[in-house]
Amino acid sequence: MRHSDRPQPGLGKAIRQLREKRRLTQVALGAEAGITGRSLSLIEQGNANPKWATVRDIAAALGVSMGDLANLADKFANDGK
Repeated sequence: MRHSDRPQPGLGKAIRQLREKRRLTQVALGAEAGITGRSLSLIEQGNANPKWATVRDIAAALGVSMGDLANLADKFANDGK
């Protein structure tokens, strides 16, 4: 996972909200999604820009569609504007 010059804070906030709603730790969700807890932390902070496959795996581990995750991320991104 590489650091991003184009952070995605809306995506990170959406993932964090869904993760916390399901009472999962970053390590537990990361393991289900096939990434490390540290990588998930960077995504949630908006400091890493995950590949689409990673976003798909995170959404699946959270039990939501990519569309639902994207809509929530867009809501968070637009709330900050």
